[in-house]
Amino acid sequence: MKKEKAIVVFSGGQDSTTCLFWAMERFAEVEAVTFDYNQRHSLEIECARDIAKELGIPHHVLDMSLLNQLAPNALTRKDIAVVDGEDGELPSTFVPGRNLLFMSFAGVLASQIGAKHIVTGVCETDFSGYPDCRDVFIKSLNVTLNLSMDQNFVIDTPLMWLNKEETWEMADKLGAFDFVREKTLTCYNGIMADGCGECPACKLRKKGLEDYVKRRQVTL
Repeated sequence: MKKEKAIVVFSGGQDSTTCLFWAMERFAEVEAVTFDYNQRHSLEIECARDIAKELGIPHHVLDMSLLNQLAPNALTRKDIAVVDGEDGELPSTFVPGRNLLFMSFAGVLASQIGAKHIVTGVCETDFSGYPDCRDVFIKSLNVTLNLSMDQNFVIDTPLMWLNKEETWEMADKLGAFDFVREKTLTCYNGIMADGCGECPACKLRKKGLEDYVKRRQVTL
């Protein structure tokens, strides 16, 4: 185990919870940060709090309500439908600037708590076309954060090149398969665990789970 400290950008969903377990296995100290931007479901924040408490992880919740004001979309407005992008357009769930702001504030917090590593669950394999989930963006931001604060942060992206099936596999190898399946919130409609089964996030999660179960013959 490294003697270094990490902070995990944490939403309480499948990906960030898997990253939390990943970080706990690798670093001597781990803290988590969740952003309150008046998102569609406040249950997301409660879920993140509950997970951090159960795992004994120090947890920070930062007020980012300005993002809600600046970026009306399906994750910040209940009257906007959740739909996939068509003809090259971004999905209605894309929040402009979200990861740029989240990672920047996570960097400021990391500097205050003495964390060198910033862990995020962004992924370029199953990323719905979000431009701020791309590897090139993360690498660029890593350089910018280090220059802006004269630090040597490392942004870790353990899921960057994994699909959802492989993310379930990682959770299983970390001994967190049941925990992630039962105690996380991925659903855009705010339903815990396996979710509504109909929104894009649930469909992606479900397909990955079914593919992994089929391949590894895991008992549901």
